Amino acid sequence: MFAHEAGSGTPLVLLHGFGLDHRSLLPLEPTFERAGGWRRIYLDLPGATGSPAGEVGSSQQVADAAVREIRARIGDEPFAVLGNSFGGMIARYVAHELRPQVLGLATVAGVFVAAHDERTVPARTVLKRQPGIEALLGTAIDQYREDAVVESADDAMTFLRFIRPGLDGADREALDRIAANYSLDREPEDAHPEPFVQPSLHITGRQDDVVGYTDAWRRLEHYPRASFATLDAAGHNIVVEQADLCSALISEWLRRMGQ
Repeated sequence: MFAHEAGSGTPLVLLHGFGLDHRSLLPLEPTFERAGGWRRIYLDLPGATGSPAGEVGSSQQVADAAVREIRARIGDEPFAVLGNSFGGMIARYVAHELRPQVLGLATVAGVFVAAHDERTVPARTVLKRQPGIEALLGTAIDQYREDAVVESADDAMTFLRFIRPGLDGADREALDRIAANYSLDREPEDAHPEPFVQPSLHITGRQDDVVGYTDAWRRLEHYPRASFATLDAAGHNIVVEQADLCSALISEWLRRMGQ
């Protein structure tokens, strides 16, 4: 797998959403730079821009490939893992499979129920339209508006720089295969039912009509050392739409692991 690395210190593996690549999580870089002491490993999962999918054809195979890649890169060294959307489901799997060496787990708009028709999600809501944004985004307007809840020129520029390249560079044929086998063999919390006691963080968006927020909260008791946060004025693009709050919550998670 391709990996973009930054910084030095304790490894922190970052896993992107479905159909995107590692660049979608790079807006978090200033947060990690301020914290210091973390070696950030942004992976391109199979089918993303930098990582050919090969024969991978299911989420379970993506998850197993991620575990192998992490072991190859960091060995037995303690590490933390953060995942966004689909990457949140993979991060949950990684954290439970490699639990003895995992310092902490974070999910941001993470998938907790794989089957779309079984998720509990709010109705599609757009809280703010931005006048003139169509001219700024051009042909990317539909891609941007698929998930946007609070439109802004700054968010649109972030979308063009960090999110659209992954959308355009993805292997659509491979993604279709994976989407047809989107569920893991077993949910990580069910396969490993003992409470996950490492510092954790689960951030969800109140207006996220893709994965919602209710399904994450149903796992509350499994994570006795977790902060759960559901942020208003945030859809599935919560990393962008509530950047400051996400940064504060992630910074606090990093401090808890440091303690």
